[in-house]
Amino acid sequence: MDPVRKSVCVTGAGGFVASELVKLLLSRGQYAVRGTVRDPGASKNAHLKVLEGAEERLQLLKADLMDYDSIASAVAGCEGVFHVASPVLSHRPSNPEVEVIAPAVIGTTNVLKACYEAKVRRVVVVSSCGAVYANPIYPKGKVFDEDCWSDEDYCRKKEDWYLVSKTLSEREALAFAAKTGLDVVTVCPSLVFGPLMQPTVNLSSEMILKYFKVHSFLLQQISRLLKMYSVIWWIFVMLLMLFF
Repeated sequence: MDPVRKSVCVTGAGGFVASELVKLLLSRGQYAVRGTVRDPGASKNAHLKVLEGAEERLQLLKADLMDYDSIASAVAGCEGVFHVASPVLSHRPSNPEVEVIAPAVIGTTNVLKACYEAKVRRVVVVSSCGAVYANPIYPKGKVFDEDCWSDEDYCRKKEDWYLVSKTLSEREALAFAAKTGLDVVTVCPSLVFGPLMQPTVNLSSEMILKYFKVHSFLLQQISRLLKMYSVIWWIFVMLLMLFF
C-alpha cells in the first residue's frame, strides 16, 4: 500500500528559488507537492516535470496571486504552504504600485487568507533581507533581528520598489498571523545565486552577468547598493534550502 503523503503547496513554482524548493520537497519522499504557475503547459515550467518523483507526486496548478479563488483551490487540503511567488522586475517599472507593490501585498494577503480558511498548519513566506536592512538611521554595526525593518519612506524616495513590496508584504504577513493565529514563518534571504534548472535567468544571476557586461539598470542597482552599504549580500541557493 502506498504511504499517505502530506500535501504541500509552493507558489510561483517555476521560479529560481521555488524550483529548488519543489525539488527538495520531492526528494524527501513524504510530500505530494502542488506548484502554482501561470501556465502549467508552458515550456518554462518543463524542468519541474522531469524532476525525480514529479510524475507521481507533483501537480502544477494554474493560479494567479491576484485571483483569490485560484489560490484557495490550490492550497485546499494542504498541511503546509510555501509562499515564494513575488514580482521581480529587471527594468524600472512605469507604475510601481500596480506592477510591483499591489501584486506582492495583495498576493500575500490572498495566500494567507486562503491558508487560514483551509486550516493550513504552517505557512512559510519567503521574504527578503531587503525588508530588513534599508534604514539609514539604523545603528552601524548593530546586528539585524526580528525587530528590524526597512524604512518605507526611504525606499520610496530611492525608488526601490522591490524593497517596498517586500517590506509591506512581510509586515502584512506577520500582522495577519498575529490577528488570526495562523502559524506564519518568514525567511529573508539575500540575493540568491546558483545553478539554474529553468530556461530563464533569474534576477540575481542576471545581476552578476550584467556586472561583467554593459552598464544597465541592474548595474545601477548594484552600484547603488555598494554606495549605501559597502557590501552586497549573496547566498548560494543550496545553502538557502537548508532553511526549509
